[in-house]
Amino acid sequence: MTPYLKDRRVLSATWAAALLLLGGCSALPERPVRPAQYDFGPGLAQADAATPPAKPLPVLALADLEPVGVFEGSSAVLYRLAYAGDQQLRPYAQARWTLPPAQLIRQRLRDHLSARYTVMSAGESAALKRADNQPVRVLRLELEEFTQVFDSPSQSQALVRLRATLVDNSPAGETLLAQQVFTAREPAASADAVGGVLALTRATDQVAHTLGQWLERAR
Repeated sequence: MTPYLKDRRVLSATWAAALLLLGGCSALPERPVRPAQYDFGPGLAQADAATPPAKPLPVLALADLEPVGVFEGSSAVLYRLAYAGDQQLRPYAQARWTLPPAQLIRQRLRDHLSARYTVMSAGESAALKRADNQPVRVLRLELEEFTQVFDSPSQSQALVRLRATLVDNSPAGETLLAQQVFTAREPAASADAVGGVLALTRATDQVAHTLGQWLERAR
């Protein structure tokens, strides 16, 4: 064999090995992309937090928010395609809430209501036995809807629906005071998870504001 042919065969073998190596590298699995995590932001700014109220705030026991159906225990950001049949709930593959929505919403409601009430958990209120045996007002909530609804491929809105039940809890038992369903819709600025999360935050704040007004009338 001539040196020329030998060198040519060695070069061909080298290129073949390099191509196999590159092909093997491209076949390696890619690192999984972690879903983006969202919440409602840093919380509400209490402009008068340093100013003590003129008189003690009434006590309100806020029970755990009970999720209904698919919302129970899930941290997925959910959406519906109303233009294609909105009976199906779909999760975004790369978007999650930092906590189940029921927990995030309860904390947001507590932030809103703390400006008007001394907000306690249901467990704390059970341990609160007033000397005058006055009943403790308890607010129970159910999360019925918390989704981004697409009316078209490019337009969507947030939909939040809560059922609120207000009772007086006394040593003699509970007395139903009022019950109402609160619904809020907010347009999303973009047809994606980011737009949905921002719109759901605004819709939650809208429900919290309306709920606070309702509680004032129920005093």
